[in-house]
Amino acid sequence: MVKHGKQYVESAKAIEYDKAYSPSEAMNLAKETAKAKFDETVELHLRTGSDPRHADQLIRGVALLPHGLGKKIRVLVFAEGEAANTARQAGADYVGADDLMKQIEDGWVDFDVAIATPDLMGKVGRLGRVLGRRGLMPNPRTGTVVQSQDFNRAIQEAKQGRVEFRLDRAAIIHVAIGKASFDTEKLLENMSSLFNTVMRARPSAVKGQFIKTAYLTTTMGPSIKLDVSGMSAMSN
Repeated sequence: MVKHGKQYVESAKAIEYDKAYSPSEAMNLAKETAKAKFDETVELHLRTGSDPRHADQLIRGVALLPHGLGKKIRVLVFAEGEAANTARQAGADYVGADDLMKQIEDGWVDFDVAIATPDLMGKVGRLGRVLGRRGLMPNPRTGTVVQSQDFNRAIQEAKQGRVEFRLDRAAIIHVAIGKASFDTEKLLENMSSLFNTVMRARPSAVKGQFIKTAYLTTTMGPSIKLDVSGMSAMSN
């Protein structure tokens, strides 16, 4: 059994675990119970009615958070020639091709988002074992494999608050939505944007209730159960 620290135990006393809180109540509680010495990340966890064993029920997508994540996002772009110059002008932090691939193969992964041009994906594919398990592999479905004329949009979206989400083996989606230091309204707007995007990504093969349960947490804080109907109403 996991043994929690004193701050966690104290924070947990403020939460009624059999109660489903409204979005605003839950967000205020999350902020109140975030007592670590650093600025904790606020996360949303959604248990879905999807069955991850079936390909037609998998969920993966990208949401744009209106108020970002509260941290500097480092963007790497795999590109060559004129496309590389375009990426640098668009604000990419790291730009290259074979040189960057070699660094990554040697263990360097000091970036948050990777973007690639389609013509380099044949080479980038060999990095799948490194980038795939970290959620950093460029993918057309998440808007990270793009032509050079789309670099400006893709890079700015990444830096402003672009988050990827995907279904895990337990049919749960885990996504960061900001920092505990954010105003409650900004966190609620980020959460609403993410929730709406996930709802739009619902596979047609999923029958019955799509979002079964929802919880809000901070990095070091306890889980807070959300009223799913209240989230739906907030997002409409």
